[in-house]
Amino acid sequence: MYQRYYGLRESPFELTPNPKYLYLTPRHREALSNLEYGLFSAKSLTVLIGEAGTGKTTLLRAALESERCKNVRCVYLNNPALTRSEFLKMLATRFDLGAEAAESKTVLLEGLERVLTARRAQGEITALVVDEAQSLSYELLEEIRLLANIETNDEKLLPLVLAGQSELSQRLEEAELRQLKQRVALRCEVAPLELPETAAYIATRIRTAGGTPSKLFTREGVSVIHEFSRGIPRTISVICDNALVSGMALERQPVDRNIVLEVCRDFHFKREPTQSSAALPIESGMPGVDNGHGASEPHASPTSDGHGGDPLFGQVSKPRRFTLFGSGR
Repeated sequence: MYQRYYGLRESPFELTPNPKYLYLTPRHREALSNLEYGLFSAKSLTVLIGEAGTGKTTLLRAALESERCKNVRCVYLNNPALTRSEFLKMLATRFDLGAEAAESKTVLLEGLERVLTARRAQGEITALVVDEAQSLSYELLEEIRLLANIETNDEKLLPLVLAGQSELSQRLEEAELRQLKQRVALRCEVAPLELPETAAYIATRIRTAGGTPSKLFTREGVSVIHEFSRGIPRTISVICDNALVSGMALERQPVDRNIVLEVCRDFHFKREPTQSSAALPIESGMPGVDNGHGASEPHASPTSDGHGGDPLFGQVSKPRRFTLFGSGR
């Protein structure tokens, strides 16, 4: 609703896991590489850990849409709170194995191995990806472990990916799941954003939507967003989206810290003690921004500009009038 007011082609802060808006910190980049490698190399089990809202689902989508995984077909499960029988029926349906397979585990496994073998002979890898995996029951975790055993003498036929919150990491340390943990070939973790990364995240999404970051948010506003969001990308997007709506209603552009504070009060967000805006150097450029534009190029590296990349905060001469993100691309 505010796109025209701020000169945007589209809303930059939707909560959908759109790889076009993917912003890669070093840890996110490492996680994406691990996911891609686990999928196209058909590793037995890849585990992705991260707190709610840190971008796990977006990373999964980006990996599956990447050039490296062009020969990977995926069965994607994003609501794993199923019974054992519901899970087996889901597999039978997704692999088109028929009604008999849905009722008989023996028929299901025979049909599944036949399908996977045929696909692999055609150069195609089939993977099972489970999002929100911390919600899996012990029964389903055991079923997933057994699925990892579908293999030939030299390759796994059904690579698995489990993505979940920190509870998943804790569960894998339990004695009952030691056999599943032993099958983990790759493990990666994403974390909340630091203050410069929060600024880069906001700038990247605004530029991707066709806008100029410095015209939408002040520097102090971004610092407040970071403090109240605790660096969680999903929460950053919620605050930014509502702050832009409020800024339009008040006809105030760019959005300043007072508008952001009002939004945070409305949502009952609590301030996280962290760096203040005063801790950010005003007279020097900040570290680089990885734009991550487009699902086909999620690995694009920052361009060199003498500051290690596209500066988050441009050069200024007065302490109270500054450019937050530098010129847009």
